[in-house]
Amino acid sequence: MTPPDRWADLNVRLASAAVMIALGVFEVYEGGILFLIGVLLLVTAMIWEVAELTADTSGPFSIALGVLAAVCLFVWTLILSPWGAALLAIPSLGLLLTRRGDRRLMAIYALAVMVAATGFLTLRGQGAGVFVWLVLVVVASDTLGYFAGRLIGGPKFWPRVSPKKTWSGTIAGWIGATIVGAVFVWYGFPPGLLLLSPLVAFAGQIGDIAESWLKRRAGVKDSSGLIPGHGGVLDRFDALIGATLAVQALTLFLPGVA
Repeated sequence: MTPPDRWADLNVRLASAAVMIALGVFEVYEGGILFLIGVLLLVTAMIWEVAELTADTSGPFSIALGVLAAVCLFVWTLILSPWGAALLAIPSLGLLLTRRGDRRLMAIYALAVMVAATGFLTLRGQGAGVFVWLVLVVVASDTLGYFAGRLIGGPKFWPRVSPKKTWSGTIAGWIGATIVGAVFVWYGFPPGLLLLSPLVAFAGQIGDIAESWLKRRAGVKDSSGLIPGHGGVLDRFDALIGATLAVQALTLFLPGVA
């Protein structure tokens, strides 16, 4: 029997990644309303995928919930108050009140998606630099982890939850993130980024593992098939969600850290 080609999906992954990078660079560079529209579209897709993971049957409710999530996020940008923040929990409430498996877990994850989306907007609102650093830390961690995991292999990081993740890939991801942090410090960003980068990368890896765990509980390989070679939007942005939540928490308790 011919062994499976571990690089079989590489060309498709690279092509999809190239398109996403091009769109991402354009959105981040332009900022403003275009960036907001991009984030609203991402939230729509991600909440739709969260709803679909545990829905009894695929249907219009998941789509409606995704659209509702985008509306709630948009209204949050207009209000920016505790009342506006309460809107972020509405998609989670929709998951809790409908018949599905793992309602509580999915509601918590949906709330994490919504809070991370506010982080995307807030960080970009402070300037492109910090947001670009965050994205590059996640990309470097994910890319080096992908190649190191396949080339080196070795012991699994957390086999019961994410059977493909290896310690070699995890550590390679930390190294890649540290290099990104060093480059940004070289160009005048705060020295704290050198230490913060691997920590944020680790948070991103945990975000990846958390989404993998939810998919395993739901009995699916990908959150959807929206992105060729990558699965769903959550499959591509799960690490960025974890990394953004970490930056939000750090800046909340340690102002000026990033």
